[in-house]
Amino acid sequence: MTTTTLAVLVPLLPFLGSAAGLLLGRTAPGFVRPLAVLPTLAAAVLAGVVAARQGGGKAIEAATQYTPTGSVPIDLSLYIDGFAALVAVLVGVVATCVQIYSTGYLRDDPRYPSYAALVSLFTSAMLLVVYSGDLMVLLVGWEIMGICSYFLVGHYWETPEARSASLKAFLVTKLGDVPFLIGLFALATDAGTFRITGVLGAVASGGIDHPTLIALLLLAGVAGKSAQFPLHTWLPDAMAGPTPVSALIHAATMVAAGIYFTARLLPVFAASAAAMTVLAVMAAITMVGSALAALAQDDIKRVLAYSTIGQLGYMAGALAVGDRGAAVFHLVAHGAFKALLFLAAGAVIHAAGTNSLTAMSRMSGLARRIPDAYWTMTVALLALAAIPPFAGFFSKEAVLVAAEHTALGERDVAPAGAGWTVLVAGLLTAVLTAAYALRLWLRTFRGRGAEAPDHGRQPIAMTAVLWVLAIPSLGFGLTVTYLDDWFDGHPLTPTLTTAVLGTGLAVAGAAVTYAVWRTLAARTPVTAPVPHVAHPDAEAGQVEAEALRLPHPAEDPADPGRVLLGPLHGPAADGFHLDAVYRTAFVRPVLAAASLVRFLDREVVDTYVQAAGNSAKGLGWLVRRAQTGNAQTYLSALLAGSVVLAIVAVALANAAAGA
Repeated sequence: MTTTTLAVLVPLLPFLGSAAGLLLGRTAPGFVRPLAVLPTLAAAVLAGVVAARQGGGKAIEAATQYTPTGSVPIDLSLYIDGFAALVAVLVGVVATCVQIYSTGYLRDDPRYPSYAALVSLFTSAMLLVVYSGDLMVLLVGWEIMGICSYFLVGHYWETPEARSASLKAFLVTKLGDVPFLIGLFALATDAGTFRITGVLGAVASGGIDHPTLIALLLLAGVAGKSAQFPLHTWLPDAMAGPTPVSALIHAATMVAAGIYFTARLLPVFAASAAAMTVLAVMAAITMVGSALAALAQDDIKRVLAYSTIGQLGYMAGALAVGDRGAAVFHLVAHGAFKALLFLAAGAVIHAAGTNSLTAMSRMSGLARRIPDAYWTMTVALLALAAIPPFAGFFSKEAVLVAAEHTALGERDVAPAGAGWTVLVAGLLTAVLTAAYALRLWLRTFRGRGAEAPDHGRQPIAMTAVLWVLAIPSLGFGLTVTYLDDWFDGHPLTPTLTTAVLGTGLAVAGAAVTYAVWRTLAARTPVTAPVPHVAHPDAEAGQVEAEALRLPHPAEDPADPGRVLLGPLHGPAADGFHLDAVYRTAFVRPVLAAASLVRFLDREVVDTYVQAAGNSAKGLGWLVRRAQTGNAQTYLSALLAGSVVLAIVAVALANAAAGA
């Protein structure tokens, strides 16, 4: 079978599995789990075969015209280079792990068939984005992911939190998609094609007439999809969805799409120094702001959500300094350990089984009860904190090295100021990342909260997946010397300066956090037990849904984040009040405009409509009153009318004679 045929099957198989799952979900429930897992697993295997055949060499291309569309045709095309091949493997592996994990995590969920079908469709859409060689076909996958995220984040639609989170995710990403679509049309107009190879050729020959405008319009969509400042606010709230969905969105789909798109079309952005500077500033604010917010969260999933935003900021920073190899390398490494972090968090939820299941202030005794989650999450947090030799160290160092080269003028793809911005922000974020990673580990597994009842061992489908993902979280970075061909031939090995500086700062951040935690723990008594909800079958999905209805737990006096942040803790915990700014700047004006329209509709437009109706009604009433049914009345009226007409006629005749 040719490589092109295999590549076509990669996004097609999960799509067919999704369609079959939706059709057979009610009539043949026994087929739901095989239809969820097997097509996705097959797609992951085929993606691996395609990657092996591509081998980091010449890109695989194939195209056929979809239909004549006028001056700018739309093609069904594939374009698989080293980036696309590796990202497709990441998507397939993570999606397979999520599907297998979900068979245990949501085994008693009545809406599991639709959930599994949507996860498969989500996977298919992302694979379409990765392999597509045409921007319009890519846009199809881009938008399908948007609607899938709406339904999956709102899976627990009985809770207001899930409903509002799904709506917020959809609207905020659409806010970026509108200028994104305009930018795609402008780009295709200048380049004369939607084909990615044609667009890149037009950029190389100077055929793009409005590079800055186009790049800024496209960046709006990237900011929305990949949760970059200022359109990142939807991602922490999206934690209202099931935890496996969070793993899929944060590790391999949705948020990875914007970074991947920018890497694929990086020459378009690099054609404008202003756009690269904007991207660098956006990445820097995202990195530092999200790390500060993560240090202030009590909800374990919100910590991980802000962590994802910050790591995406690293990837955007690498793109801002013109190194897409470093960006995609970190995307792949981050996908492995972030999927592991979320799925391990799901195991914590499964084991805790309490109303406050995601609040670290109420966790205790989990390390000995869930050793699989304990050890694998430790590996993932070390990778997140960029401690060697874990995967995150090598990929994050690649970003810092790229920023250093640009800052020192060794690369001229982006302004030197962009390099310094990314480098300083990246180093500061390294300190904060190690601090919140250790804080999460200490408060989750060494916490002093009220211990939840033991709900038994974790399902094998969940624990096996954790260990599978722990392997690339630990070892993927060690392959860095063999991946040059996959990433434009640029070496991704760390340099001594950034390695020592970055690792030293991370160790310092972790050491300070540990010292503060020890001091606070010594002063704080063990938390009194709190009521728990009994879940004898440990139905994690049900527990998670019920927890969304509960108020936020009380503040933890042993929280080192409160001491480390000081007066910044309150604003950081609330996401620096950006949601309040949006409510003031957008939501309230829209609501006020809606109220005005409603008033005008009811009091003005309806008044004219009602007046017309009342006039006809009044005239009808008068006519009805005249119809008495009495013949004498009719004859009297006829005689009176005749007399009046005669008088008028005589008067007119006299007036004419006198004239």
